[in-house]
Amino acid sequence: MGKTLAGAGSLTPTRQGHLAMLLFSALVAGSFPLGAAAANDIAPLALNAVRFALASVVIGGVVIWRGAGSRAALAAPWRYAVLGGIFAIYFVLMFEGLKTAAPVSSAAVFTLTPIMAAGFGWLLLRQRTGLRVAGALALGATGALWVIFRADIAALLAFDIGLGERIFFVGCVAHAIYTPLVRRLNRGESALVFTFGTLVAGTAVLVVVGAPAIGATDWGNLPPRVWVAVVYTAVFASAATFTLLQFATLRLPASKVMAYTYLVPAWVTVWDMALGASAPPLGVLAGVALTVLALLLLLRD
Repeated sequence: MGKTLAGAGSLTPTRQGHLAMLLFSALVAGSFPLGAAAANDIAPLALNAVRFALASVVIGGVVIWRGAGSRAALAAPWRYAVLGGIFAIYFVLMFEGLKTAAPVSSAAVFTLTPIMAAGFGWLLLRQRTGLRVAGALALGATGALWVIFRADIAALLAFDIGLGERIFFVGCVAHAIYTPLVRRLNRGESALVFTFGTLVAGTAVLVVVGAPAIGATDWGNLPPRVWVAVVYTAVFASAATFTLLQFATLRLPASKVMAYTYLVPAWVTVWDMALGASAPPLGVLAGVALTVLALLLLLRD
């Protein structure tokens, strides 16, 4: 995929990076409506155990193909267990939340991750955020909250958040911790190898913790939409997005890569309508528009 983008005609490296992240945000968004369609058919622990295992096979194949493995990557394997466990928490709670939360509002919760990651980045790495970036993050968070509360001022004043959104928010806290922790625990391994180790450890954690759910699942009679969600989240929302993210980080500043998170709710709206759902109310779309505005502010030089 990286080679395909790299050969995209006369596009400059910067534009190639933006194109990669545009596709990245669209693929990530697809996991919300597809996950919501399958969330009530299978236990999140069982679904993610299979999804992590499949993603491990895909990324492991790329590692072998590129000859990227090394013995040094095996040092301190506890790091992979920590990161894999945190990543597993995020995805399990995502699918648990999607049982009741609308895909668009779940995507809005996801856009709160960058501002939380900035906070954890300061705590763990003493990373500082500039005023313009902080303002854009705050604007994006405002738009996200407007979507989460369904453009209902009474719900906002009463702080009436749906159960699914609350569950997924806890998962997003885990994701926000994961982001700076990767940098803190990395000891020089390539991103590809580090991701493979994290996925393998996450698979092990999910298989152990989710053993009862895995055993209780009637795998032979699952509806096709479950397998669509498993394959999509493993191949497109994991392996492909990792490739795109790695491609873009070599061509764009980190703040601009992070900015594309704010495009996810807009893409989810497109996905929902493509899958037959009606468009969200105009008030909710206003919140989505704010997150897009936050993206534009973060993309400015």
